Amino acid sequence: MIKSKKLKKLKGISHGFFDRNGGKSTGMYKSLNCGVGSNDKKKNIQKNLKIVKNKIGKNLKDIFLVHQIHSKKFVFINNNYKFKSKRLKADAIITNKKKLPIGILTADCVPVLICDDTIKIIAAIHAGWKGAYKGIINNVVKFMIKKGCKIKNIYAAIGPCIAQKNYNVKIDFFRKFLKKNKKNIVFFKKKKKLIYFNLPKYIKSQLISNKISNIDHINIDTFDYKNNFFSARRSISLNHDDYGRNISIIMIN
Repeated sequence: MIKSKKLKKLKGISHGFFDRNGGKSTGMYKSLNCGVGSNDKKKNIQKNLKIVKNKIGKNLKDIFLVHQIHSKKFVFINNNYKFKSKRLKADAIITNKKKLPIGILTADCVPVLICDDTIKIIAAIHAGWKGAYKGIINNVVKFMIKKGCKIKNIYAAIGPCIAQKNYNVKIDFFRKFLKKNKKNIVFFKKKKKLIYFNLPKYIKSQLISNKISNIDHINIDTFDYKNNFFSARRSISLNHDDYGRNISIIMIN
């Protein structure tokens, strides 16, 4: 489990970015696969989620997860929230409830954990390029402000994700971003006629554009096998028909 230097200084908050080590899954899912949408054995996934939950704290409710769809949708959980057995379709979770671990799953996309240290509201965001492009970061920050958060009290941690050097994109992708904003060219690099996209830098720029300055970027490449993270792109390059998912969690104690 990797922790953000900024978030771990905050009192009353637990969090962690988990790699693939320390779980019960086998084969391509070895070992801490938390991907409830993967084709791994369900009993192993549940064991892995329990392992993660116990690392965050004891006697907790189950980790709250959503059915991620690469959107700008989020769910807000307060004391009036009625929990359902079916996972909601969204890409971010915001809560002010204590002892409720909220988590998101990634396999190259960017996990972003956010906390207002004063009024204790937290968020977990799954930010792939589609969700980021659509405005998931902006939506979450604006909602937190609406709920009374102050920008100066908001801390954000950008977790392990795919590095630019391993994120080759097509020309249509490049043109799509430039059409939206010509300044987006700073997130691309051309090398040997190939185009590479800097997803974490793009996410960080969106946090900065929302005036957030307390940002921690954990610069670990999920594509690089030696870092021990699940990676969709690496699995595809190896012709695997599926892949495990990393989990990132935050909770108010």
